[in-house]
Amino acid sequence: MEMQAGQLFETDGNPVPPRAHPGKIAMRDGKIIRYARFEATGRPLKGTVLLIQGRNECIEKYFETAADLAARGFAVLTYDLRGQGGSDRLISDPQRGYIDSFDHYVGDLEEIFENVALPDCRPPYYAMAHSTGGLIALLAAPQMINRIRRMVLTAPLLAFARNTVSMSRLHRIASVLYFFGMGKRYLGSGPRPAEPPPFSTNLLTTDRTRFARNQLIYKEHPELALGGPTVAWIRAVCQAVVHVTDPAFMARIHIPTLFVAAGSDEVVSTPATEDYAERLRSGSLLSVDGARHELLQETDLYREQVLAAFDAFIPGSDQAAF
Repeated sequence: MEMQAGQLFETDGNPVPPRAHPGKIAMRDGKIIRYARFEATGRPLKGTVLLIQGRNECIEKYFETAADLAARGFAVLTYDLRGQGGSDRLISDPQRGYIDSFDHYVGDLEEIFENVALPDCRPPYYAMAHSTGGLIALLAAPQMINRIRRMVLTAPLLAFARNTVSMSRLHRIASVLYFFGMGKRYLGSGPRPAEPPPFSTNLLTTDRTRFARNQLIYKEHPELALGGPTVAWIRAVCQAVVHVTDPAFMARIHIPTLFVAAGSDEVVSTPATEDYAERLRSGSLLSVDGARHELLQETDLYREQVLAAFDAFIPGSDQAAF
């Protein structure tokens, strides 16, 4: 069910791309998801890229990337994950990153595709997904085989970097806490600080300008931002990782997929990405040496490598390999 148009927020240095069509749509369970379509500005027309965001991101953070893809002849469809950005929050404290199961994310992706992409966006369809979005894309891949032609996953979340405990141990800890009713508690970090962290301490990008641009979005529109993840969110991540790394599940992923790993990622595990890409029959890998986690928010030296890899991989052909 489509709702009234959703608002997009322009900030200094971050203009809304041309030919933008924001909206809101109700999922089957009644949760409202904010989305935006951006028409292609370049020719020839090449189809549509479904851009799946990471945790604590929003449409505004991808204005630059949407404009870059549009100039290449692609329409772009992106949306705020449930529980963040301009989409409905799931618990009473809107700052807490919460989800019970990644199945909800997958269901939202399928509904967005069915109700927005198919009627309003030009085929063929491709996916570009970052971090948590990459994990969602992998979970959805078996059901999307006849819909999504190719996927590019930047720094997908398959394991946490710098983690003092293994994913399996983290899964057990989060599951025990969840069982005892602590699913809504923060785990690992807490509320969003009142003042943005200094650039020198950030783990996301080496680009000072893009870092400041993204911080300004949340400073001027704090309702779009999140604090840290909750016990329930960490538990759901661990469950999703167990699922997508199961060999039987991996055998069902047939969409050609390019994994782009950040060589200096301190948020998600680059070795985990490299291992997964090597084991996935339909997977190929590019590692961007020196880049931090947010590859599409990185300095041009790194970001242009990602876009060049995208250009080489998409639209591609059914026979072509990266």
